[in-house]
Amino acid sequence: MLTDTPMAYVESLEAARRQTDPQWQERTAAMAGDSSVTLVADGGVDGSPFCGLMRVVLKHPQDPKKPLQAMLISVYVAPEHRGLGLADELLHQACEAARIDLGAELLELGVHEDNTRALAFYRRHGFSTTGDSRPYPQDTSKQELVMEKVLKQ
Repeated sequence: MLTDTPMAYVESLEAARRQTDPQWQERTAAMAGDSSVTLVADGGVDGSPFCGLMRVVLKHPQDPKKPLQAMLISVYVAPEHRGLGLADELLHQACEAARIDLGAELLELGVHEDNTRALAFYRRHGFSTTGDSRPYPQDTSKQELVMEKVLKQ
């Protein structure tokens, strides 16, 4: 994922490679629980062991004046599975998981300002830019645009 599409992730390949096995185990344990859902697509038609991934996590801390929000993170579809509908299906399932499993009313995500393909994909699925942005962690001269979608209850 980090080799294929480095601008899509806030962690560099080098930083990921510096992680020790116990650190990876801690990160994995932190991802488990009632506040996140991980969707993994594997075993594609060609026998690929890993086809795609999307994670949804509740946004913390929650603002009590706003609807319950979740964030879409760790989005990836292997190159040989792009353009075949897998991303569409994973995103549909991620939205459903955010709504049903996590109880979220709003799904937020961040997209690198130069990732026009991702921006178009999310817009096609009902996400819109909020006008908010934040410096992109790997290159603070660039921006990560905030997008969101209201989830139908």
